[in-house]
Order: sequence, then C-alpha cells, then structure tokens
Amino acid sequence: MTVLGAVFRPQNPPERLRAVAMAAEAAGLEQLWLWEDCFLESGIASAAAALAWTERLGVGIGLLPVPLRNVALTAMEAATLYRLFPDRVQLGVGHGVQDWMGQVGARVESPVTLLGEYLDALRALLAGERVTTSGRYVQLDEVALDWPPLVPPRIYAGARGPRSIRLCGAHADGTLLDSITDADGVRAAQALIEQGRAAAGRTDAHVIVASLLAVTGPDAAARLAAERTPQHAPGAGVAGDAHAVAAAVRALAEAGAATVIVQPTADEPDPEGFVRFVAEEVRPLV
Repeated sequence: MTVLGAVFRPQNPPERLRAVAMAAEAAGLEQLWLWEDCFLESGIASAAAALAWTERLGVGIGLLPVPLRNVALTAMEAATLYRLFPDRVQLGVGHGVQDWMGQVGARVESPVTLLGEYLDALRALLAGERVTTSGRYVQLDEVALDWPPLVPPRIYAGARGPRSIRLCGAHADGTLLDSITDADGVRAAQALIEQGRAAAGRTDAHVIVASLLAVTGPDAAARLAAERTPQHAPGAGVAGDAHAVAAAVRALAEAGAATVIVQPTADEPDPEGFVRFVAEEVRPLV
C-alpha cells in the first residue's frame, strides 16, 4: 500500500508546527515531512520537536543541504534522532540550491561529486562503521559514532537532473522527487535510478518518494496556477476535492512511487486542516 504523508512548509512560523504535528497524529497521518530551506527553519530541530510532541507519527526531513553540514555532524544528529525515536525518522539530503549555498560561502564546484561522497560517508557512519576517506570534499580520519542507530537506516537523496538522479540510485537508499515531477517524470526517474544502481552493483531495495502539490477549496485552481513555475511538468500538481487528489496520488504510485507526500501551497491558510484533509479524506480513497 502506498505510504501517504503531507508537508509542513517552512513558510509557516516554527511555533505553528506543534499544532500541525498533533493534528497529523490525531488524524492518523502516516508521515509529516519538513523542509530545511534557507533561511527559514532547521530540519533537525523541527524534526526533533515534532517527534517529541507525538508518539506514532513518522517525520521526514527533506532535504538537508550537504554543503552546509559536515557529514560527521549530520551523522551525529541523525543517529540521535534514530535512537530516540526508532522507526519514525526519514532523512533526506541534497546538494542544496546553489544560489543559497553561494550566499553563505558554501557553494562547491561540483555539487554532484560532493553529494556522492557525502552519501557514502553518511551511510557508512550510520551503519556503525569506522570511516576514513579522503575525497574531493569529504575527509574523515578514523571517525565512528559511539551511538549509531541500532539498525542502519534508509538514507534518501533528492534530485532533479538526470545525473543527480542516477547518483541517487548508486549512492542512496531512496530518492526524493519534488513537486515539479508528474507521473511520467517518476517513470523516467525510476529508469535513471536503475541505471545508477546497476552501475554501482546495488541489489538492495530502493524507495521512491514523490511530492504532489495539491490544492483544495473554491479557489483551488487559481492558487495552483499561482504556485506553478515553468519548471513544473505538465501533469504536476492537482486542484480539486479529495477524489481528485487521490487520483493524482494513485497515478504517482502506479508510476513507481512507494510514498507520496502531499504538499500544500506556500499560502495555505489552514495547515492543520490540510493534514486532516490528507489523512481523513484522501487516505481512504488511495
């Protein structure tokens, strides 16, 4: 069965998160995903709070921009969350928006190279290995976590371009596709992921998480049109009632997404109501 979640967008003030997380838990939503967009909210801090306020809700972080974070620090923070909240954390990393990375002096010449090195080191550290590596960007000398997760977690990577998506197949355990992608884009991504996996000799499971921009209510069509950009694929996003949103979720799932995360617009006036809508009205139709 398709895993269904929703996004708490960081355009909402951080103090709004508790009410949304508790509404998601009460409604039975499977996952609540958080973003670490510059310069809005911390993914790790927000996730820790949402996990502490709830008991069953899965919390995803998508994405941590790797140029901002030393891989050992990310491994320490992630391992702490995995130990405190077993089976409830989903972690995604990405090479970040390059303009933002430039603003903070963290832009690198080859973001794809950095992401590949970072994923290999992060997965090894979280698997409890002692890691020594001297890559172009990632250097570690006999680094090991004292408190690694009890079970090596699935690490996701986010990507848009073909080269980055192939890298996800080779170096990550799952791929996060953002809301510019439609069902055809999921199918194309799956093919690229398999190319990467084959080149790396990967035979383990790989999970695709797709985001769906969804708008409901009397002005849904206009709000969706205002949110869309030229980068959105023709079939990306949906405006309508629960049946329309559920049909769009099913299309992404049939294309290969194991998890679909329903994303509101940045101007969503009722984020608590949105997560209840996804859990109580869309979920039964998927």
